[in-house]
Amino acid sequence: MQLVVKAGETARRAFEAKPLPENVSVHWLEQGESIPPADAYFDLCFEDRGEAAFKDIAGSPVFVDAVNSVASQLPANSIRINAGPGFLGNEKIEISAATDEVLQAGIAILDALQWKYVQVPDTIGMVAPRVIAMIINEAYFALGEAISTKAEIDTAMKLGTNYPYGPFEWSEKIGLKKIHTLLQQLAAQSPRYTIAPLLEKEAQSTKPINQ
Repeated sequence: MQLVVKAGETARRAFEAKPLPENVSVHWLEQGESIPPADAYFDLCFEDRGEAAFKDIAGSPVFVDAVNSVASQLPANSIRINAGPGFLGNEKIEISAATDEVLQAGIAILDALQWKYVQVPDTIGMVAPRVIAMIINEAYFALGEAISTKAEIDTAMKLGTNYPYGPFEWSEKIGLKKIHTLLQQLAAQSPRYTIAPLLEKEAQSTKPINQ
């Protein structure tokens, strides 16, 4: 099986850490390079670049790291995956698609790769990013109310909930601007996602707020 992957440095390291069967080879697509034929394509740069890397591909499944977009905003053969920093290495990958036909084509590839997955609704934020974004937002509310420091809140969450990262560690790993974009879209649907003033301020700043 041949895979073609478009990824930045962080996403590439996470992808390379995933186990692959011996019969699978990976071609890392470079900027300006012609896209070679493959059994499946992985676009792990979509949310950073703002455009689909494999929009002209037809007939092969295209997995797109698209947490902040729904399937109808992507090319028809796209399978949305949650492959952002800290998520691609999870035991199961969240996936969704516009149609069952496209979804099943993607599942066939994931089965061949021996990767576990979970089908989630085709909604903004999928599941884990939506939950993590809310946790980060609540942590910023607590920080703004001077309840504790970033370091102490991170430590409390890791010790109290056994999370792999604290909310501020998550925000650094994922990227606060991405969290802010997701929360903006979610807040348009429900006031429960109203952005914490301090998160809003830091997302618009070039420097993190050290507290």
